[in-house]
Amino acid sequence: MTNTMPIRSRRLFAMQLSVNAFRMIGGPEGSTLRIADVPGGTFTGERLQGIVLPNGTDWQTLRGDGAVMLDARVVLKTHDDALIAMTYRGIRHGPPEVMARLTRGEHVDGESYYFRITPVFQTSDPRYEWLNRIVAVGIGERLPEGPRYDVYEIL
Repeated sequence: MTNTMPIRSRRLFAMQLSVNAFRMIGGPEGSTLRIADVPGGTFTGERLQGIVLPNGTDWQTLRGDGAVMLDARVVLKTHDDALIAMTYRGIRHGPPEVMARLTRGEHVDGESYYFRITPVFQTSDPRYEWLNRIVAVGIGERLPEGPRYDVYEIL
């Protein structure tokens, strides 16, 4: 069967988060949980821009195969004072030496590892309620100060 409907997307925004040090929680063999606070950040795009409010969290599960499973929750505050909850799940993986450099906080070329997220939005602000009904994906890069994402709406 031929795909007659290619995937199209439109850029929503770029987002830069700051992340505090991780607290190691642990877990069963082959799966270790670590949690960090997200004290803030910024997001910029044509249709929405603003700041990421303090008190977000970044939960990560370190799997035995070297992949990092992401589960994060942040609140976006737009330039015109709308509040938007953004949750996302994702995965980051790459060669062991690249992942070790990321863990040490080194800058690593984003092309050398895989880092994707699937954000979901929730708001009651009528100017942005369209976000409640979209599918979005993001491509990430782990910088020493925190992750940076390019987030796209799937059309």
